Amino acid sequence: MNSYLRSPHIKYNSGIDRVKMKEYPEDSVKGSAAPFSNMLNSYYMDPTDPCYEICQRVIRDMTQYGVCVLNNFLGRERGLLVLNEVLQMYRSGIFKAGQLVSNPGCTDAQTIRSDRITWIDGKEPHCYHIGQLISQVDNIILKANKMANNGKMGDYNIDGRTKAMVACYPGSGSHYVKHVDNPNKDGRCITAIYYLNLDWDVRKYGGLLRVFPEGLNQVADIEPIFDRILFFWSDRRNPHEVQPAYATRYAITLWYFDSHEKAAARKKLKRGEASSSK
Repeated sequence: MNSYLRSPHIKYNSGIDRVKMKEYPEDSVKGSAAPFSNMLNSYYMDPTDPCYEICQRVIRDMTQYGVCVLNNFLGRERGLLVLNEVLQMYRSGIFKAGQLVSNPGCTDAQTIRSDRITWIDGKEPHCYHIGQLISQVDNIILKANKMANNGKMGDYNIDGRTKAMVACYPGSGSHYVKHVDNPNKDGRCITAIYYLNLDWDVRKYGGLLRVFPEGLNQVADIEPIFDRILFFWSDRRNPHEVQPAYATRYAITLWYFDSHEKAAARKKLKRGEASSSK
């Protein structure tokens, strides 16, 4: 069995038909990015640092499996504070139907993704605890990217991320079809998803995240349980889908940028804009 298939907290299934996939990237690139300041080329982490073991786990699992799942990420009390802020935002009516980067006005967008989303940077007055979550994820990703002996995390120079996408799948079979977050080298290298679903029973409510690791005949099934965070490579190595949800399902997603790929994507975009203006 491939070493990928021994990652904890993930259920694996074989013999499942690998359906054809269209390329529908997330609508994150259009949101303004959040560059990191005071970036270091390397970072020494003291083993007594509270983040040390988490960073080591992220490095190990991302290197071996391409996916890392951590439970009890914030702890129940802090997780509930984040959930309450998300619920308040949803009740305020600021969530909008999810869009597609490739074609924001696409008439069949809701057959592709039927979630409702809003974008935040964590600095809004009503998002203090969400901001703390974002800071904690930033801290782990940046340290794992810069510390010594960091495996495949060292293949990238992470210098920023998108805003946070807060998503609600409002039940009634809402879903997101199989897709790749970054199929065309737009700069995103790591996807981080934090789940907020109390007492979630995937047998009753569905909403499973299914990952189709490149080159393997098995799939990874990840239940969107409360206070769980998931990291995976954003490129073609990890096509994934959100299966129909029959209860309200919440998640917060961040995408982290590799500086070199992002710069190349910007140059490509400018060349395209220049040629189209002629």
